[in-house]
Amino acid sequence: MRQAGRYLPEYRALRAEAGSFLNLCYDPVRACEVTLQPLRRFDLDAAILFSDILVVPHALGLSLRFAEGEGPILQTVGSAAEVARLAVEKPGDQLKTVAETVALVRASLAPEKTLIGFCGAPWTVASYMIEGGSSKRAVARQVAAENPAWFADLLQKLVDVSVHYLALQVEAGANCLQIFDSWAGDLDGETLKRCVFRPIAEMRRRLKENYPDVPVIGFARGIGEAQADFARATEVDGVSVEDDRVLAEVLKTLPSGVAVQGNLSPQSLLAGGDVMRAEVASLLRSLPKDRHIFNLGHGIVPQTPIAHVAEVVAMIRAAD
Repeated sequence: MRQAGRYLPEYRALRAEAGSFLNLCYDPVRACEVTLQPLRRFDLDAAILFSDILVVPHALGLSLRFAEGEGPILQTVGSAAEVARLAVEKPGDQLKTVAETVALVRASLAPEKTLIGFCGAPWTVASYMIEGGSSKRAVARQVAAENPAWFADLLQKLVDVSVHYLALQVEAGANCLQIFDSWAGDLDGETLKRCVFRPIAEMRRRLKENYPDVPVIGFARGIGEAQADFARATEVDGVSVEDDRVLAEVLKTLPSGVAVQGNLSPQSLLAGGDVMRAEVASLLRSLPKDRHIFNLGHGIVPQTPIAHVAEVVAMIRAAD
């Protein structure tokens, strides 16, 4: 997953050298190095762009900083007038800076290695924009219910700028795209369709019009049994699934040709030993290789021993 660098000492050294998380995100040379660090250690098939989902609202004109121990602190939007002021037509240079990172990574990767670009999904990014940082998203859910007009406008603006952002990444060399809806599980019923399924479906459709051969993976975290509905509604090429689901059972419900990504438990990877080996072996046995992207069910735990990651990669390669 995209937090993969946090357990590597070379990442922590570069993070300290950069001075702040945002400095690291917006320094193409350093961000390129962070993206490549896991591939220097392990025989991985793909590099995952180092960035953050909040570069999009930052580029729309909202102030952003990351406080140590607190996470992101983002300027909020709370009205139709504030949504209207977002710089969708002329976003800031932050998006182009990330595209520079993509270009540097692609130039440094072997041709057979895939480069995965990403962005946050409209619902998750809107939640941060409304609440200003990490939260329970209660205010965002309330706004979605009580102010559907300007909330819909906010989602549409995020669709538009996110499509532009992902297109910049493809033009710079990304071979695959992932859309992270980390808070999709907060919603259900018609609200889930309105705020999660339909925006991602529009993003996927618009991207495929110009880049038909670039796969799009959707990560609608926490939606449980609705994964099949999500895949059909959005027509994504793959779905990323958290580790509390049985991946083989999810695959049976998906449209033909849709792949699954996941879903080794980060805690199992942290623990290592027989528990980890058994989970890896079960995943490898139960899923067809042509429809499975082996990954974690969520972000890697920073305390994870490097040797555990190396052992998992070796098990997967031995099964090839």
